[in-house]
Amino acid sequence: MDPSSKSPDDDDLRPEAGAARRPQPQPQPREWRFAQVFGERAAGEDVQEVDIISAIEFDKSGDHLATGDRGGRVVLFERTDSRDSASRSELERQDYPIARHPEFRYKTEFQSHEPEFDYLKSLEIEEKINKIKWCQTANNALFLLSTNDKTIKYWKVQERKVKRISVMNLNTSQSSGNGTTSSSSSSSSRAILPNGGCSEKLYNFPNNDLLFPPGECTSLRLPVVTGQDLNLVPRCRRVYSHAHDYHINSISNNSDGETYISADDLRINLWNLEISNQSFNIVDVKPANMEDLTEVITCAEFHPTHCNTLAYSSSKGSIRLIDLRQSALCDNHAKLFEEHEAPGSRSFFTEIIASVSDIKFARDGRHILSRDYMTLKFWDINMDSGPVATFQVHEYLRPKLCDLYENDSIFDKFECCLSGDGLRVATGSYSNLFRVFGCTPGSAEATTLEASRNPMRRQVANPTRPARTLTSLTRAVRRGGENPGVDANGNSYDLSTKLLHLAWHPTENSIACAAANSFLGTQ
Repeated sequence: MDPSSKSPDDDDLRPEAGAARRPQPQPQPREWRFAQVFGERAAGEDVQEVDIISAIEFDKSGDHLATGDRGGRVVLFERTDSRDSASRSELERQDYPIARHPEFRYKTEFQSHEPEFDYLKSLEIEEKINKIKWCQTANNALFLLSTNDKTIKYWKVQERKVKRISVMNLNTSQSSGNGTTSSSSSSSSRAILPNGGCSEKLYNFPNNDLLFPPGECTSLRLPVVTGQDLNLVPRCRRVYSHAHDYHINSISNNSDGETYISADDLRINLWNLEISNQSFNIVDVKPANMEDLTEVITCAEFHPTHCNTLAYSSSKGSIRLIDLRQSALCDNHAKLFEEHEAPGSRSFFTEIIASVSDIKFARDGRHILSRDYMTLKFWDINMDSGPVATFQVHEYLRPKLCDLYENDSIFDKFECCLSGDGLRVATGSYSNLFRVFGCTPGSAEATTLEASRNPMRRQVANPTRPARTLTSLTRAVRRGGENPGVDANGNSYDLSTKLLHLAWHPTENSIACAAANSFLGTQ
């Protein structure tokens, strides 16, 4: 074959063929620092249950950030740094780019969901926001999806001009001062209108339409618009309900901008954004006999560029890739990604800790990041034999699995995220800690950070570990509550403070972390 006559898609089918032969330079480990915080509580202040953040998401541009809490509220933030303050000609004249880190400010908030009660099933539906997903913007308006356990809502947030009206010139002093004269000179009671006119028709004057009653206002000034204020007005455009029998655990937008999926424990439904009363069931793992149920769906996400491809994870630790072009009901998967356990290593906790709590596609769509309780795994969709990289997150907790099972901490669902350039991955842990790993081949970058004003505090080496006396043990119990412990580095950890939700900025090395009721930015 003539090399010049190869199809243009040949290179697309082998996106890393040339990169595999060339050694890639390793990115330098970053030194992370605190950026900003919203909702920081004072010392000793208790956190209200409704204020705890349960979802966090950047939009595709990175200019807006949305958080949802257990009280059903959605709070929006917007980027305020001077990224676009300079004109294009000024930026082109600069010899070197100025490094700017994203800074955000509060934009608006609204009540997305309210607590409900299902009378048919005698079930309370809490208002907690499970997931938030941004949709495509149009006409300077923001669009996003938010969901609780049963109902999905499509929101539009747009600036609207609110008119301010001037007051009218009613002269009440004149009217009250001449009230007696006016009443005595009139043979019958007359109703004075608010604009100073009179309801009784005056027959004494030939052109009585232009005259005013004696003693009243001598001129009439109509109200006028004195100014217009810009207010952000959220409006619920669609409500998608009564389509899930089980709790919704994830929603994901399609790259076509018209459809999205919602997943619960046993089903995945496909929706059109403009149609709220109809959805299509595309995945159904519910057996005919519920006693035969062995696994449930834990998360689902669309491919970032291929509108016909999506992936979903299960409680058994597997990830399935399906193609919507194969059939209307995708009973069969196109690819299956799972890591086979070593023989003889199975225990009571094996399946529990293998359950995948979150999956994310890389921006290029080539890789999938998954998080289970113990590890973070990086998959190549062209290699279904196993993950290309596995990052240990909670290995130090393996001896504590019995205690974690008793206090239900083993069922905590941690999220994961990838950087926009695909060089790093991150996930949360206990004691408001999160881990950042380099995912390029040969990278040994592994950083433990704290969601606080000093994120690198846990990086301080402690070569001489002091002996733990009875006093220090008592102090650790009081500080950590009912779940104190020590990690592999000798640092104490607290199971009651966990960082479940975090999001990576799509274009910057900046991570937004949800620590209880506070949102922190680290860069």
